[in-house]
Amino acid sequence: MRTRLIPLPPAHRQRGAALLTAMIIVTLVATLASAMVWQQWRAVQVESAERGRTQAAWMATAALDIARLYLREDQKSGRPTALTEPWATPLEEARLSTLLAVDKSNADNSPDAFLSGNITDVQARYNLTNLVASGQVVPGQLEALRRLCQALGVDGGVAGRIAAGLRDAATASGGAPLQPMTVTQLAWLGIDASVIATLRPYVAILPVSTPVNVNTASKEVLTAVIEGLDAERVIQIRQRTPFKSPVELTRQGLLPAGTVPTANVGVRSDFFEVRVRLRIADRVLTERSVVQRQPTGQINVLQRERIAGLEQLGS
Repeated sequence: MRTRLIPLPPAHRQRGAALLTAMIIVTLVATLASAMVWQQWRAVQVESAERGRTQAAWMATAALDIARLYLREDQKSGRPTALTEPWATPLEEARLSTLLAVDKSNADNSPDAFLSGNITDVQARYNLTNLVASGQVVPGQLEALRRLCQALGVDGGVAGRIAAGLRDAATASGGAPLQPMTVTQLAWLGIDASVIATLRPYVAILPVSTPVNVNTASKEVLTAVIEGLDAERVIQIRQRTPFKSPVELTRQGLLPAGTVPTANVGVRSDFFEVRVRLRIADRVLTERSVVQRQPTGQINVLQRERIAGLEQLGS
């Protein structure tokens, strides 16, 4: 027995088409609405992130200004640059609103922003700029860098490559590398990243030649710049009473017999590194600045870089 299909009346077909059209329209409207909501949410997130970056940048600038004030006041004291001075005390992480608020109610209603940082003496490190003078490598300075490399377990040949690279960059001879401005940029001279990481805490590149500060330098740097120096006793003595002059090294018997202090060492510093770390909610901003203290008391910013941008903690 054959089944015969009976076509729907025209009115039923029209109602079915209308229903299908209505469903398509509803789906389209829902899709468009979802897209608009997502775009609005994204715009809010972008605005929030930009506001966070701007606030963090302002706070970092304010913290740098506070560090400059510390260094200016230290200069006014007339005392040697030493680790016993207030500028050398690091700021542990503290809620920024607590530091700035006049009363507790203001602190409690403020956003969660935490500040930490420290100031370090760049002249506590060996200045690689000392290696080259008048377009020539200075033999005594090259030996000092070799001793430092040896103390750090770095191949002594690295010192020669750094000196030659800096000489070529300074004289701008044919095919010379670019002049490095930071220790990280020693990679331009063909120095391995692992070697740079080892050297970074002990060396610096400053715009002018500078002595090493005996009141702040590490044992490795002290023994590198003055061969035979009793660096252990130097560190013990300066913890109680900072040296007021390099001549005191001789008076206190810290140098080998017949050795006199040279221009390689001093007791005052003009170059400092300021590190500021800000944490706002789940975002972190870390900035590093190198500043130079002028005889007039003015503090000039030579370098300023963000070494860890605003990012999610733990990412």
